[in-house]
Amino acid sequence: MTQKSRKGGEHKGGVCSFCGTPAEEAPLMFNGADGSMICSSCIEHGYELLVDHNIVTQAKAKSKTDKKAKFKPLTKADIMRPASIKSFLDDYVIGQDAAKRYMSVAVYNHYKRLINQGKTEDVELDKSNIVLVGPTGTGKTLLARTIARLLNVPFTIVDATALTQAGYVGEDVESILSRLLQAADYDVAAAERGIIFIDEVDKIARKGDNPSITRDVSGEGVQQALLKILEGSVVNVPPQGGRKHPDQQYIQVNTTNILFICGGAFDGIEKKIAQRMNTNAIGYGSTTKQRLDEKNIMSYILPQDLRSFGLIPELIGRLPVLTYMEPLGREALRSILTEPKNSIIRQYECLMRLDGIELKFDAEVLDFIVDKALEYKLGARGLRSICEAIMMDVMFDLPQGEGEFRITLDYAREKVEKGAFLQE
Repeated sequence: MTQKSRKGGEHKGGVCSFCGTPAEEAPLMFNGADGSMICSSCIEHGYELLVDHNIVTQAKAKSKTDKKAKFKPLTKADIMRPASIKSFLDDYVIGQDAAKRYMSVAVYNHYKRLINQGKTEDVELDKSNIVLVGPTGTGKTLLARTIARLLNVPFTIVDATALTQAGYVGEDVESILSRLLQAADYDVAAAERGIIFIDEVDKIARKGDNPSITRDVSGEGVQQALLKILEGSVVNVPPQGGRKHPDQQYIQVNTTNILFICGGAFDGIEKKIAQRMNTNAIGYGSTTKQRLDEKNIMSYILPQDLRSFGLIPELIGRLPVLTYMEPLGREALRSILTEPKNSIIRQYECLMRLDGIELKFDAEVLDFIVDKALEYKLGARGLRSICEAIMMDVMFDLPQGEGEFRITLDYAREKVEKGAFLQE
């Protein structure tokens, strides 16, 4: 049999009836009873379209039926007062009173605005997205996760370092919403009132003020792409994430009521704050300077400091709530070990109790763990790394049994000193 391809020319083996690929160039060719043919590439493409169509159909069906949904619509009774929200946060997050107060008020106002939409007459209430500035391991992610748990709304964490401008290798900004949809089990209505935590937002800061031949596709380009999503717009979202392509079906998500919380260490921003606060006044004989509390310099942070760090003004304007995380001192780290409901020590005690073993830590062991976390400047995350080094052999050698196992200072010091995470 001889057929002509769409590019012209005759092919004895035949060509694909859909794309015109000759049989000798196709990986695999299937013959129909009427003489038509289809190549394996067209079958794969058709399968992808069917999968996308099925996901979109399911999402639309779920958005219409909220009765059996995992995340039910919020009511006035579901929203706690700011003081109650902060009290809930106190059970899980040690210290950071200023950040918790800002977060409590911002979250309360946001969801109060959402519930009362259409009831405020001529006044249109704007959304108040949040930016958290503070060193690593101070509880930025934990704050956002705890807020989402309190409200029972979909929540997702996105790493800003993986985002790039559309058309470049990496993830599109729309992939942020794909992850929220997945967290909401493709319930569009639930996703549209969820919370997105964008971590490492400082890593997308503009690389420099001087124009360059090369595009800043993972810096300012990402900031520009984030603008419409942060402010509120209807976005076509690929249901399975990844890059967009013309034949793909999309799920439309309105970001107007999605709360965005951005967090970043902004390493070195303290110097920019100090420069701004200590600048001499202009004028003859002006030598007065403001005195700074150097131990808590982050409390002086202002939006212009974020701009000098490299965030564009348009992005800063869409993050109106700016708060800071205080560096964790000895007392805070010691409290984090034992006081929260999900404290690290309680987690290990629970794990060992499941195997019938009562785990005990001597008081000086806890002080030793804190000292090591401060020494290596690891923050609260470092506490778990050190505990893992201490507990690894215990959990390996004593998987089952009954009785008590006590962690002494000598045992802890021995395990930490040979721990792989401390090896240089």
